[in-house]
Amino acid sequence: MPVRPLPSNPNLDHLKYQAKDLLRGHAARNPGDAQRIREFHPRFRTATDAEIFGARLSLSDAQLAIARESGFSSWPRLKAHIEKPTLSDRLNLPHHERIEDAVFRRAVDLLDAGDVLGLRTHLRQHPKVAHQRVVFEGGNYFRNPTLLEFVAENPTRRGTLPENIVQVTKVILDAGTTQSALDETLMLVASSNVARECGVQVPLIDLLCEYGADPNTAIRTAAMFAEFEAVNALIRRGARIDLSIASALGRIEEARRLLPDADTEDRHWALALASQFGHLEIV
Repeated sequence: MPVRPLPSNPNLDHLKYQAKDLLRGHAARNPGDAQRIREFHPRFRTATDAEIFGARLSLSDAQLAIARESGFSSWPRLKAHIEKPTLSDRLNLPHHERIEDAVFRRAVDLLDAGDVLGLRTHLRQHPKVAHQRVVFEGGNYFRNPTLLEFVAENPTRRGTLPENIVQVTKVILDAGTTQSALDETLMLVASSNVARECGVQVPLIDLLCEYGADPNTAIRTAAMFAEFEAVNALIRRGARIDLSIASALGRIEEARRLLPDADTEDRHWALALASQFGHLEIV
């Protein structure tokens, strides 16, 4: 379930009332409120409705769920966003304009400009930037990205990428990265319509996989967003074709073969993707 973005002028009292309403819904055993708790409270992520209704839910639990439903990691962070907003809390600005760290912001500006030499020099002068993360809250994803993740232009910030973004990306990769950043960047690239429209989606996928990104981490997301060029590139790079991917691609014989051993989650995704793309026989 995606987060519900806050209005332009959020009211903390209104959010407090929402938390109390969630508590009342929990007490009334409302299935919709059980789903919200499961989705947004980490303690109940795998709980059944019965387990959720059988657990004690405090006001702080309900406030945490409301905060995470709004895209914030905690109730204090949501409260601070409303009462004492900083530049990073300006949700109306594109992400690069919300960066408060001047050194990190300079690296992103060099990336966006396609300045390979300038970025390489900057990263040599500030080697920590390649591993640093910035915090963005209030959205569905891209909440704690490294510099590498900005190469995907996903979420859309400027609507384009420099022609030499593959060379720019290599500069960042050579400065050092982590497996989690590699995999997250691959997922962002594989689901980026801007990267595809700029003709760099597949070259970026190839580069990231050459540096160790796991193609299996991105293939289902690419399929969900109908980025089938990316799906095929990931398969070429070794991604597994499970039931959900076979269903998204309309491969009926593969789907039949994979169905008996598929787990519940894979079947759920398979049904959703086959329905989404009109593969009636698989449905």
